[in-house]
Amino acid sequence: MNFELDDRDWAYTFVRRSLERLRHHHLRKRDKGLVKAYLAKVTGLSRARITRLIARHRRTGGIRDRRKKPPGNAFPCRYTPGDAALPAEVDDAHGRLSGPAMKEILRRRYEVHGDGRSERLAGVSNRHIYNLRKWRDHRLGDLSLDKTRPVQAPIGIRRKPDPRGRPGFVRVDTVHQGDLDGEKGLYVLNVVDQVTQFEHIGSVVRITEVFMLPDLEGLLAAFPFHIKAFHADNGSEYVNHHVAGMLNKLHVGEFTKSRPRHSHDNALVESKNGAVVRKWLGRAHIPARSAPAVNDFLRDGVTFEQLDKTALAASGLEAAKAVREARRRLSRALADANTSAA
Repeated sequence: MNFELDDRDWAYTFVRRSLERLRHHHLRKRDKGLVKAYLAKVTGLSRARITRLIARHRRTGGIRDRRKKPPGNAFPCRYTPGDAALPAEVDDAHGRLSGPAMKEILRRRYEVHGDGRSERLAGVSNRHIYNLRKWRDHRLGDLSLDKTRPVQAPIGIRRKPDPRGRPGFVRVDTVHQGDLDGEKGLYVLNVVDQVTQFEHIGSVVRITEVFMLPDLEGLLAAFPFHIKAFHADNGSEYVNHHVAGMLNKLHVGEFTKSRPRHSHDNALVESKNGAVVRKWLGRAHIPARSAPAVNDFLRDGVTFEQLDKTALAASGLEAAKAVREARRRLSRALADANTSAA
């Protein structure tokens, strides 16, 4: 005959009373085994559960159901479920930040901008930031890239630049905003200094010398230091005599290009293409005629003094929301331009 457990509280009470009535702790080992088998048969609990209950009774003198009750030595709960809402809001505005970056934004919101919502989160650890955001599932789309076709041109030196801690060694690459219904998208020029991480971005209609050279020269001139070296992959938009002549005019000492089977030679700017260009402009098609509007959004001529004033005037979250709104206005303007052209 088998017994089924209907009431856990009754079973636990029966086990406790039986142990006390039979004076289980004073029995011989053989008799203890019989008592354990008897309790398991009557209550329907497993032998392992009965063993744990007997050990608990010997240790504490009682047996109780711990389900839906706090443990005896519970850790104090510092963060509430509502505290996860602010990191979620920051993630939505910034696009899934790393733990240290999120920690700095939360600390700055409380210590610099006096946001009361961030008081408990101002000292949150990197690890606990990931605990707070576990309920959120971000899925990023895949990006398909065509392999760069090799080109033979006796311009530039095939080697990796070696700045040795000096600024002025820039990397350059081009990001194409796709084609749609036979219409070419615009091209984004991305120039990054290897040491200081200064970065300047500009968009052009075509990657020919007529459109690209003036924009590329302006991007190089915007750096606050002299450009000593210029590194590109083997794309023909950069490895040509027109770009080489422009670099000579600017007194750029070195013109290097990536080596075959060394994809890391230009990895810095390639990573910036995804982390900066794709983040702010997306991967969707942008018509070439919209290059002026994109350049207005990227805004050149911003000084450090202006950035300092902006940083103190608004928190990181508020600034991210303002940038997101500017991106939405740009997207609407691009969509209106496509509709009117159609």
